[in-house]
Amino acid sequence: MTDGGVQLIDRTEAAARLPEFESLLRLALTAQSRARAPYSRFKVGAAVLAGSGASYPGCNVESASYGATICAERSAVVGAVVAGETALRACVVVTSTAEPSSPCGICRQLLREFGTELLVFAASSLSDAVYVALLGDLLPLSFGPDNLEAAEGTE
Repeated sequence: MTDGGVQLIDRTEAAARLPEFESLLRLALTAQSRARAPYSRFKVGAAVLAGSGASYPGCNVESASYGATICAERSAVVGAVVAGETALRACVVVTSTAEPSSPCGICRQLLREFGTELLVFAASSLSDAVYVALLGDLLPLSFGPDNLEAAEGTE
């Protein structure tokens, strides 16, 4: 099944497309088990693969002040940046839904900072189902650093 550049595959195919997929998935599953989701009860885990080859996990952490909540993908990105990473190659997000849930719009926008060629895997912790897409396919006509650079010097 495809929707634009989004494909529904299984974990075996995901590992064939990205050798680090299994280790990223394990990190994301562990992070998911540590998520703090007392309000939504929707626990999410994520892991990003940095340009250096290192991996960073993240989980969602909810707050009674909903705006202070952080998603798993953004949590993982923050960990990578704190560690000094400047490039990301892939992101794996895992949810407890039979059909995987993709990153929300805010997460897609933050991931966009690292380029439209970032590979995104949305996996299920209940099945072998995995959606895979380039970030550019998940966020077409996105706004990013290149837009700001193109506007420099215009007044």
